[in-house]
Amino acid sequence: MIFPLHCKYVGIANGTPCGERVYFLSRYLVRETGPGGMEVLEVEADPAGTGLMRDVLSTRVLAAGDEVCRYPDLVNVHDRTSLVRAALRSGHRCTVFFGHDGQTTFVLDPDLSGFLWVHVYDISPPRPHLSATLLDLERTGLFGDLEVVFEHHVRDIREIGADVYPCRAAGFSRTLDADPVRPGDRVAGCLTARDLVRECYGGEVGVENICPLEAVAAEPFIARCCRSERGGLGRWNGRFGAVVHWGASPGDIAEAVRRVTAAWRERDGEGSGR
Repeated sequence: MIFPLHCKYVGIANGTPCGERVYFLSRYLVRETGPGGMEVLEVEADPAGTGLMRDVLSTRVLAAGDEVCRYPDLVNVHDRTSLVRAALRSGHRCTVFFGHDGQTTFVLDPDLSGFLWVHVYDISPPRPHLSATLLDLERTGLFGDLEVVFEHHVRDIREIGADVYPCRAAGFSRTLDADPVRPGDRVAGCLTARDLVRECYGGEVGVENICPLEAVAAEPFIARCCRSERGGLGRWNGRFGAVVHWGASPGDIAEAVRRVTAAWRERDGEGSGR
């Protein structure tokens, strides 16, 4: 796959106002070849040249004709995972993208196999804060340089069919923070809920564990947990990953992603955790 690391390396070549020269940062050119047609070129600018515009030492056509398509919508050029996925869906060997501010980039021979798959563990309802925040952050292009794919594992705790759930925020009719637990009730909760039930009702009430951290089955991972002492990098269920607090800020979540991907790649290379 060829996917320029930054749009600054891709130029548009629909004219030659400065002659047969290119901007000194340009490594690739996108050029219209007729009604609806485009081609993508790799160019080598003279490294010994001076000034903003440089002589071209060589050019190579990377894709042309029916191999190339123009993506119909403007995109965030920094959301690299999304662009590779869009290129895969296009059915063409090369997809050219245009950004909201006029930037240009392309994906040639799209392939996600070299990206790192990070497994996300969360629960719902209410809103799965970790999973939803990562989706929001990903759309901004914040993780574009990491080249990661998030695999979301969000458990719907309604499927448990419990009598009592942890808190009112999820909209359940009976919750530990608002209603008494009766003998024989089936309670859904985490370690904190289990401690609360034991403290208030003794050890006779069973609690079905819904902590996302308990569901970890793949690595590297990022999971949400309400126990502060579990936060940070480490191993859980024999898998390596990061744990963030239940109400972690977007900044904390983004930092955890960067830490876990850096640690994984330093230890295990570029391999996928999928």
